[in-house]
Amino acid sequence: MLINPARLLSQAREEGRALAAFNIYNLETLQGVAAAAARAGSPLLLQASPATVLFAGAKYLAAMARAAAQTWQIPVALHLDHATSFDLVAECLEAGFTSVMYDGSRLPLAENIANTRKVVHMAARYGAAVEGELGQVGSAYLNPDDELYTDPLQAREFAEATSVDMLAVAVGTAHGVYKGEPHLDFARLAEIAREVKTPLVLHGGSGIPAAAIRKAISLGVAKVNFGTELKIPFTKILMEELAQLGDKSPERFDPRKYMAAAREAVEKVATAKVAMCWIQTAQRSADYDSQ
Repeated sequence: MLINPARLLSQAREEGRALAAFNIYNLETLQGVAAAAARAGSPLLLQASPATVLFAGAKYLAAMARAAAQTWQIPVALHLDHATSFDLVAECLEAGFTSVMYDGSRLPLAENIANTRKVVHMAARYGAAVEGELGQVGSAYLNPDDELYTDPLQAREFAEATSVDMLAVAVGTAHGVYKGEPHLDFARLAEIAREVKTPLVLHGGSGIPAAAIRKAISLGVAKVNFGTELKIPFTKILMEELAQLGDKSPERFDPRKYMAAAREAVEKVATAKVAMCWIQTAQRSADYDSQ
């Protein structure tokens, strides 16, 4: 059974923790992050982008997430990431997703609020959580634009008007591979946290130094999204494994063998991210901190 993550996120914020939310792309990436969460004793928040839902199917993703919860005996939530379509939100809720994000960040504030409220009402019928976004999390390939960062007073207005369970904010992170070391606007994040008691979400967590992630968590971030740092090692290891096949025996042409190595690469990265977010500082091992 999958869970609504809202209570876990509220509790995490109170305790100075966060859930590492992992974008998954197939069975092997799901297996890798599930093993990492179970190893750390952390709940697991799985995420699927609209493109992944189109690729794999909402029902397949929900079934795999339920299997992970049963296999590992840990709390598992399944979240739709960056949806802009009401139809897609409805499809995923019907399939069993326990959390959805409506991304109206590029809309005028009033329209973003109105659309997000509609999604909150839709999700309530399924007992699911809702994430909204205010401010625009950009691309790591572009220079950061602080004009697109979240305004703290607007964040309070948005949170109060929509009753979202979590709020994604723009404070200097971006999606993709960073060109240089990213610099987060912690002063802005602290001000947002003073205005908004809703758990905050940090998108674009891949490539952010551990110290910066932990500081953001201490300021009210309760969910940190990771995707790029899973895709890259998965693909690199898979390419290496396939390159080694060559003209060897056909027995080596077994997806279960070369996909296993890629899955292990995902688990290694996810293990470090879970520890970075969930495990309290005093509990963190040298192994985790060195990764």
